Amino acid sequence: MAKKREKIKMKSSESPYHYYTEKNKSNTPERIAKRKFDPLLRKHVEFKESK
Repeated sequence: MAKKREKIKMKSSESPYHYYTEKNKSNTPERIAKRKFDPLLRKHVEFKESK
């Protein structure tokens, strides 16, 4: 059986900061966006999935 979870890179919309996480490709095939804390800016910003 193939592995369904894939590692993705989440990039901040306002700074060069990024982090890596996993997502289930079969449940969410589209790109995801989340609001999380950016330690470089010290505030919450939107993180978007990037290549």
